[in-house]
Amino acid sequence: MPWQEATAVSLRLEFVTLAAQQSMPFRELCRRFGISPPTGYKWLRRYEAEPATGLADRSRRPQHSPGQTPLEVEAAVLAVRREHPAWGGRKLCRWLRDHEQAPVPQASTITAILRRNGLLSADQAAPHAWQRFEHPEPNDLWQMDFKGHFALAQGRCHPFTVLDDHSRYNLGLTACGNEQHATVQRHLTGIFERYGLPWRMTMDNGSPWGSDSVHTYTKLTVWLIHLGIRVSHSKPFHPQTQGKLERFHRSLKAEVVSVRGWRDLAECQAAFTAWRTVYNHERPHEALALATPASRYQPSGRALPTILPPIEYGPDDQVRRVDVNGAIVWHGQKYPVGRAFVKQPIALRPTAHDGVWEVYFCHECVRKIDLHQMEAQDV
Repeated sequence: MPWQEATAVSLRLEFVTLAAQQSMPFRELCRRFGISPPTGYKWLRRYEAEPATGLADRSRRPQHSPGQTPLEVEAAVLAVRREHPAWGGRKLCRWLRDHEQAPVPQASTITAILRRNGLLSADQAAPHAWQRFEHPEPNDLWQMDFKGHFALAQGRCHPFTVLDDHSRYNLGLTACGNEQHATVQRHLTGIFERYGLPWRMTMDNGSPWGSDSVHTYTKLTVWLIHLGIRVSHSKPFHPQTQGKLERFHRSLKAEVVSVRGWRDLAECQAAFTAWRTVYNHERPHEALALATPASRYQPSGRALPTILPPIEYGPDDQVRRVDVNGAIVWHGQKYPVGRAFVKQPIALRPTAHDGVWEVYFCHECVRKIDLHQMEAQDV
């Protein structure tokens, strides 16, 4: 039988000793020890060359490994990984190819380097199958939300984020002290001044751009509509509507928020600004075939006006002004439209259904009125 590991050296010593005596044919001796003649000659040669150590097992690792990653390349991989501890093999591979002159190993090799050094989490190792959808052009749709707020040594931070759907470009990442209308409008104004106006913005139903009721307008969304932006809300309890922004928030948490404690908003903002540059211009995005968001984004040609344009409706529209209670009078009956529209002109347009009218603010249909039911209906 083949030699057992525990007695291999002693059996080899016995074999070479008996072989040296030449008391029986060599092949017969090999047969009795359960080895082939080439193996027997190998042990004889090793014993003659190194009597003390020649019979011990030797490493099967080749003395030269042309395919092994050079130590300096592995060191470069680990250095970038230390700077970006949430990046996996594919992102690191693309970043190194964009920034390093030396040959860069394949993504699978980089993944093996991470695994060998104990730096690969189970989530990063598992393949992900995503069904992705994106709008065809930059600024077709922006997603807007607050990431969950977190405690600081002084107060709390409410990260306000805006993301372009097509390119995943982060248009705004601001460390806010609250989630109020004035705060959001101030930061959105700065974003609009730099990048122009999108065609549509989507957000959840929370304050300050909505409520728990679907399509309830606020002063903020009325301002956006007046700027010519279409407004949409995600379905309640359905965060997948803003899936790209949810994914962005996970990256923000993993790569910035959770790495340490934060002192104040200024310290958070400094970290957000630095990370935003990396995210937009350096970090390869797997949904973009490992391109960067900046390579796919361009500012909107629709500039923010210095003053809000006048609201104009068609000659066949029935125009009413919303009173201080958020209602209009139509056919002798008072109908609620929403307090967000107080003092604003709205237009009523008939539909194909008798007695049913659509209520428009600028381009947006915000309500339907059914004269038979004597009440307003959400769209």
